[in-house]
Amino acid sequence: MRQPRAWQRMLSGRRLDLLDPTPVDIEIEDIAHGLAFVARWNGQTRGDYAYSVAEHSLLVETLFGRIAPGAPVKWRLAALLHDAPEYVIGDLISPVKAAVGPGYGELDQRLTAAIHMRFGLPAALPATIKRQIKRADRVSAWMEATRIAGFTMAEADRLFGKAPADLIDGLDIQLRAPTLARDAYTQRHAELLARL
Repeated sequence: MRQPRAWQRMLSGRRLDLLDPTPVDIEIEDIAHGLAFVARWNGQTRGDYAYSVAEHSLLVETLFGRIAPGAPVKWRLAALLHDAPEYVIGDLISPVKAAVGPGYGELDQRLTAAIHMRFGLPAALPATIKRQIKRADRVSAWMEATRIAGFTMAEADRLFGKAPADLIDGLDIQLRAPTLARDAYTQRHAELLARL
Protein backbone atom coordinates (compact mmCIF):
# COMPACT_ATOMS: atom_id res chain seq x y z
CA MET A 1 0.00 0.00 0.00
CA ARG A 2 1.23 3.46 -0.88
CA GLN A 3 2.30 5.70 2.00
CA PRO A 4 0.39 8.96 2.33
CA ARG A 5 2.36 12.08 1.44
CA ALA A 6 4.00 13.52 4.57
CA TRP A 7 5.87 16.45 3.05
CA GLN A 8 4.83 19.98 2.25
CA ARG A 9 6.16 22.08 -0.59
CA MET A 10 7.19 25.54 0.56
CA LEU A 11 7.17 28.77 -1.42
CA SER A 12 10.98 28.61 -1.46
CA GLY A 13 10.69 25.34 -3.39
CA ARG A 14 11.86 23.24 -0.44
CA ARG A 15 10.00 20.07 0.44
CA LEU A 16 9.75 19.67 4.18
CA ASP A 17 9.22 16.08 5.33
CA LEU A 18 7.06 16.36 8.44
CA LEU A 19 8.01 12.87 9.64
CA ASP A 20 11.76 13.42 9.19
CA PRO A 21 12.45 17.16 8.90
CA THR A 22 16.00 18.17 8.08
CA PRO A 23 17.62 21.56 8.64
CA VAL A 24 18.51 21.93 4.94
CA ASP A 25 14.81 22.07 4.04
CA ILE A 26 14.09 25.01 6.34
CA GLU A 27 14.22 28.64 5.19
CA ILE A 28 13.45 31.69 7.32
CA GLU A 29 11.37 33.20 4.53
CA ASP A 30 9.06 30.18 4.60
CA ILE A 31 8.77 30.36 8.38
CA ALA A 32 8.08 34.11 8.39
CA HIS A 33 5.52 33.86 5.59
CA GLY A 34 3.69 30.95 7.18
CA LEU A 35 3.62 32.46 10.68
CA ALA A 36 2.38 35.81 9.34
CA PHE A 37 -0.67 34.08 7.89
CA VAL A 38 -1.45 31.87 10.91
CA ALA A 39 -3.94 33.48 13.29
CA ARG A 40 -3.58 33.19 17.05
CA TRP A 41 -6.72 32.47 19.11
CA ASN A 42 -8.29 30.76 16.07
CA GLY A 43 -8.80 34.25 14.67
CA GLN A 44 -11.14 35.20 17.52
CA THR A 45 -9.55 38.59 18.15
CA ARG A 46 -10.62 42.20 17.76
CA GLY A 47 -9.19 44.31 14.98
CA ASP A 48 -9.03 44.63 11.24
CA TYR A 49 -6.33 41.96 10.96
CA ALA A 50 -5.89 38.62 12.65
CA TYR A 51 -3.22 38.58 15.32
CA SER A 52 -0.58 36.38 13.74
CA VAL A 53 1.90 33.96 15.23
CA ALA A 54 4.62 36.14 13.68
CA GLU A 55 3.44 39.15 15.72
CA HIS A 56 3.16 36.97 18.83
CA SER A 57 6.71 35.66 18.30
CA LEU A 58 8.08 39.19 18.02
CA LEU A 59 6.37 40.10 21.29
CA VAL A 60 7.66 36.97 23.04
CA GLU A 61 11.21 37.76 21.94
CA THR A 62 10.86 41.29 23.35
CA LEU A 63 9.45 39.97 26.63
CA PHE A 64 12.22 37.38 26.87
CA GLY A 65 14.73 40.22 26.53
CA ARG A 66 13.11 41.90 29.52
CA ILE A 67 13.01 38.68 31.56
CA ALA A 68 16.64 37.76 30.78
CA PRO A 69 18.37 41.01 29.73
CA GLY A 70 21.85 39.52 29.98
CA ALA A 71 21.07 36.38 27.97
CA PRO A 72 23.21 35.69 24.91
CA VAL A 73 21.67 36.67 21.57
CA LYS A 74 21.24 33.02 20.59
CA TRP A 75 18.57 32.65 23.27
CA ARG A 76 16.74 35.72 21.94
CA LEU A 77 16.77 33.96 18.58
CA ALA A 78 15.35 30.85 20.26
CA ALA A 79 12.57 33.02 21.73
CA LEU A 80 11.76 34.43 18.29
CA LEU A 81 11.63 30.90 16.87
CA HIS A 82 9.68 29.39 19.79
CA ASP A 83 6.54 28.81 17.69
CA ALA A 84 8.29 28.38 14.34
CA PRO A 85 6.90 24.84 13.73
CA GLU A 86 3.47 26.42 13.44
CA TYR A 87 4.41 27.63 9.96
CA VAL A 88 3.50 24.13 8.82
CA ILE A 89 1.35 22.67 11.60
CA GLY A 90 -0.68 25.76 12.46
CA ASP A 91 -1.49 27.22 15.85
CA LEU A 92 -3.76 24.86 17.69
CA ILE A 93 -5.34 26.21 20.84
CA SER A 94 -4.57 24.21 24.00
CA PRO A 95 -7.94 22.39 24.12
CA VAL A 96 -7.41 21.10 20.56
CA LYS A 97 -3.84 19.99 21.36
CA ALA A 98 -5.19 18.03 24.33
CA ALA A 99 -7.80 16.38 22.09
CA VAL A 100 -5.25 15.50 19.39
CA GLY A 101 -3.00 13.79 21.93
CA PRO A 102 0.75 13.20 22.16
CA GLY A 103 1.27 12.95 18.40
CA TYR A 104 1.04 16.72 18.07
CA GLY A 105 3.77 17.26 20.66
CA GLU A 106 6.06 14.74 18.99
CA LEU A 107 5.63 16.41 15.61
CA ASP A 108 6.28 19.81 17.17
CA GLN A 109 9.48 18.52 18.82
CA ARG A 110 10.83 17.06 15.56
CA LEU A 111 10.23 20.30 13.70
CA THR A 112 11.64 22.42 16.53
CA ALA A 113 14.85 20.39 16.62
CA ALA A 114 15.37 20.77 12.85
CA ILE A 115 14.61 24.50 12.98
CA HIS A 116 17.00 25.04 15.87
CA MET A 117 19.80 23.18 14.11
CA ARG A 118 19.18 25.15 10.90
CA PHE A 119 19.92 28.39 12.73
CA GLY A 120 22.80 27.21 14.92
CA LEU A 121 20.87 26.50 18.11
CA PRO A 122 20.93 23.25 20.07
CA ALA A 123 18.14 20.85 19.11
CA ALA A 124 16.88 20.97 22.70
CA LEU A 125 17.17 24.17 24.71
CA PRO A 126 18.58 24.28 28.25
CA ALA A 127 15.80 23.94 30.81
CA THR A 128 16.38 27.44 32.25
CA ILE A 129 16.08 29.10 28.83
CA LYS A 130 13.02 27.04 27.99
CA ARG A 131 11.35 28.15 31.23
CA GLN A 132 12.18 31.82 30.57
CA ILE A 133 10.77 31.63 27.04
CA LYS A 134 7.67 29.88 28.38
CA ARG A 135 7.24 32.68 30.92
CA ALA A 136 7.48 35.27 28.13
CA ASP A 137 4.96 33.22 26.14
CA ARG A 138 2.49 33.22 29.04
CA VAL A 139 2.88 36.97 29.60
CA SER A 140 2.24 37.49 25.90
CA ALA A 141 -0.84 35.26 26.10
CA TRP A 142 -2.12 37.34 29.05
CA MET A 143 -1.64 40.57 27.06
CA GLU A 144 -3.35 39.12 24.00
CA ALA A 145 -6.20 37.64 26.03
CA THR A 146 -7.01 40.90 27.81
CA ARG A 147 -6.35 43.34 24.98
CA ILE A 148 -7.69 41.66 21.86
CA ALA A 149 -9.27 38.27 22.69
CA GLY A 150 -12.08 39.41 24.99
CA PHE A 151 -10.92 37.80 28.25
CA THR A 152 -11.44 39.58 31.55
CA MET A 153 -8.33 40.22 33.62
CA ALA A 154 -9.56 37.71 36.20
CA GLU A 155 -9.88 35.00 33.52
CA ALA A 156 -6.46 35.79 32.10
CA ASP A 157 -4.89 35.82 35.58
CA ARG A 158 -6.35 32.38 36.27
CA LEU A 159 -5.32 30.86 32.94
CA PHE A 160 -1.96 32.49 32.28
CA GLY A 161 -0.87 34.07 35.55
CA LYS A 162 -0.91 37.81 36.18
CA ALA A 163 1.44 39.72 33.91
CA PRO A 164 3.92 41.79 35.94
CA ALA A 165 3.49 45.50 35.18
CA ASP A 166 7.24 46.04 34.78
CA LEU A 167 7.41 43.41 32.01
CA ILE A 168 4.57 44.78 29.92
CA ASP A 169 5.10 48.49 30.53
CA GLY A 170 5.13 50.33 27.20
CA LEU A 171 4.32 47.24 25.14
CA ASP A 172 1.29 46.96 22.93
CA ILE A 173 -0.30 44.42 20.63
CA GLN A 174 0.47 44.95 16.95
CA LEU A 175 -2.24 44.23 14.41
CA ARG A 176 -1.02 44.68 10.86
CA ALA A 177 -1.26 43.17 7.43
CA PRO A 178 0.37 39.73 7.13
CA THR A 179 2.98 41.00 4.67
CA LEU A 180 4.11 43.63 7.19
CA ALA A 181 4.25 41.06 9.99
CA ARG A 182 6.25 38.74 7.72
CA ASP A 183 8.73 41.49 6.89
CA ALA A 184 9.12 42.49 10.55
CA TYR A 185 9.76 38.87 11.55
CA THR A 186 12.32 38.35 8.79
CA GLN A 187 14.05 41.62 9.68
CA ARG A 188 14.27 40.76 13.38
CA HIS A 189 15.65 37.33 12.54
CA ALA A 190 18.36 38.94 10.38
CA GLU A 191 19.21 41.44 13.15
CA LEU A 192 19.64 38.65 15.68
CA LEU A 193 21.73 36.50 13.33
CA ALA A 194 24.00 39.46 12.63
CA ARG A 195 24.67 39.78 16.36
CA LEU A 196 25.57 36.10 16.91
